[in-house]
Amino acid sequence: MASKERVSILIDAGNFYHLALKKLGVQEAGFDFEGFAKFLANGRIIVDMGKRFYVGTVREKEGDPRSKEAMAKQTSLFTILKRDKWEIKTSKLKTRLEEITIDSRVVDYQRIRKAGIDKIRFERLREKGIDVKLATDLIVGAVDNQYDTAIVVSSDSDLVPAIDWVRIRKKKKVEYIGFSIPDENNPKNSTNPMLSLVKKTDVKRILIKSDVQQFIRPPLLDKKQ
Repeated sequence: MASKERVSILIDAGNFYHLALKKLGVQEAGFDFEGFAKFLANGRIIVDMGKRFYVGTVREKEGDPRSKEAMAKQTSLFTILKRDKWEIKTSKLKTRLEEITIDSRVVDYQRIRKAGIDKIRFERLREKGIDVKLATDLIVGAVDNQYDTAIVVSSDSDLVPAIDWVRIRKKKKVEYIGFSIPDENNPKNSTNPMLSLVKKTDVKRILIKSDVQQFIRPPLLDKKQ
C-alpha cells in the first residue's frame, strides 16, 4: 500500500554531478532522473510540480566546439526532463578567471618552472544563485503546504537556514540525500555526506555507488557498427 505522504524532490544538478555522477564517469544526459525520483519517493506521492531540477545553463562560446557539444547535450536533457514533467530552474553560468601558482603542490612543478612558467591562468564556470532558488522553493512550498517532506539532493550547507525555517516554523520534514562514493584515484577527493545537513534534517539517506549506478542509461550503440 502506497504511503499518503506527499513529497517534493529538489535536485541541485551541479552539486549532484560533482559529488556523484562525475565520480562514476557519467554525464547528466546519461542518467535516468525519472527513475531516480521514483527511487527517492519510495512509494510516496510526488506532488504536482514536485520534481525540481536546478542547473546552470551552458552557453555556446564562439570557436569552442566543446561548449557547442555541452549545450547540445543539455538541450537534449531538458527535452527529456520536460517530457517527464520536471520543473527546470536555471541560472546562468558565470565565467571567472582563476590562477594557479606552480609550486610543490603541482606534479612535476620543477620541470614546469624550468620552462619559465610560474603561474597558469584559466577560466572556470561557476553557478550563481542556484542555492537561492532552491531555498526559495523550499520555503514557498512549505508556506503553501505543497508537501509534507522535502527531499533535498544537495550537499550545499548554505541551505541550512532555509531547512531550519521550514522544519521549525512550518513543521515540515526535510530528507537529506547524501553520498558516500570513493575516488579510487584520489582518496582525498572522495564524496562524503555533509555533516551540517545530516545534523539539521529529519531523515538522512546516504547513497553509495551501486545506488546511483542503477540509473545510468546504457550508451547508445554506434549506428556505423
